[in-house]
Amino acid sequence: MQQPLPVLSVSRLTALLKETVEDNFVRVLVEGEISNFSRPASGHYYFSLKDARAQMRGVMFRAQNRLLPFIPEDGMQVVCAGRISLYEPRGELQLVVEAMEPKGVGGLQLAFEQLKARLAEEGLFDAARKRPLPTFPRCVGVVTSASGAAIHDILNVLRRRGAGVRLVLRPALVQGASAAADIAAAIDEFNRHGEADVLIVGRGGGSLEDLWAFNEEIVARAVAGSGIPVISAVGHETDVTIADFAADLRAPTPSAAAEMVAKSRLELEGHLDHLCLRLAAQMRARMAFLNERVQGLERRLRSPAQQLKQWRDHEQLLEKRLQRAFDLALRQRRERLAAAAARLDALSPLAVLARGYAIVFRDRDGSAVRRAAQVQIGDEVSIRLAQGRLRAKLTEVEE
Repeated sequence: MQQPLPVLSVSRLTALLKETVEDNFVRVLVEGEISNFSRPASGHYYFSLKDARAQMRGVMFRAQNRLLPFIPEDGMQVVCAGRISLYEPRGELQLVVEAMEPKGVGGLQLAFEQLKARLAEEGLFDAARKRPLPTFPRCVGVVTSASGAAIHDILNVLRRRGAGVRLVLRPALVQGASAAADIAAAIDEFNRHGEADVLIVGRGGGSLEDLWAFNEEIVARAVAGSGIPVISAVGHETDVTIADFAADLRAPTPSAAAEMVAKSRLELEGHLDHLCLRLAAQMRARMAFLNERVQGLERRLRSPAQQLKQWRDHEQLLEKRLQRAFDLALRQRRERLAAAAARLDALSPLAVLARGYAIVFRDRDGSAVRRAAQVQIGDEVSIRLAQGRLRAKLTEVEE
């Protein structure tokens, strides 16, 4: 006889299923595509994991997802490690994910690309915000490990090339969970003290995991926000980090960074010699030009004594010219007077008298006698001669 089935409540059934599922699927690896991804304020990740024929709800709690180097996205193909559980309030199976890895690309590389794209969209890598390095810095700040190869390489270069350059090291962790925060704090300290003219931030080579601190967002923002120009010098020439994009300049190695900030002594001396030669040539040309101007001014400039002498000479010249003009005018007037006197003399009655003629005047009225009819016998007349005068009384008149 068949035993009757026990009547189970829904909660009892889901509890039994939960126990069965969790006991048999303690550790599973599931591959699928993420969809319906959400990240609420609680910090947990909720999503669906699907393939062409089925899907399952998934959850990754904050304690686990904070260790992920990337942020999951819809459409991403992933491999999830975790356990199967049943969510009793809804009676739904779900995958509780404890680890996640992108399929086809490493998690660190994906995190690198995601952060790079996000910061680039913010304009953190724009060339316009990058500052030039000081030509001859007096103090170089270095953020790196005190015991690593990077600081020794930098010191060797500065001793050889950077005469007079002072170096200030702020030891920092360059690897591990606390490294990013320590690097960012070191950059902030240099900016608060304002002692360094330029910063070198970096370390020697290593794997992607070893260099990961320089791919953290906190370091990228500290580098981009630094008031002091920053050179990123992480790893080897082929290593590229987020800090390289955020920095004002990327150096392939720490040694190369030191060479950038410390000009060679010989190069500097040669540059100074060249400047001295150019300055001397310009000074000579300038002096020659000024000397020509002075000589021209000297030729144009006269002393007061010379000016007075010139005025006196000019006065004497004018006086001579005036005297000559006066003499000429006087002579011309004398000649004209003489000519006029000669003409007058030629017309003068005295000249006629001088030739033996005489003029007769009547005494009674002093008029000249031109005709005999003007006088009568007995009239008294005066006879004017060339020299002297005669008085006579007429005794006879003939017309």
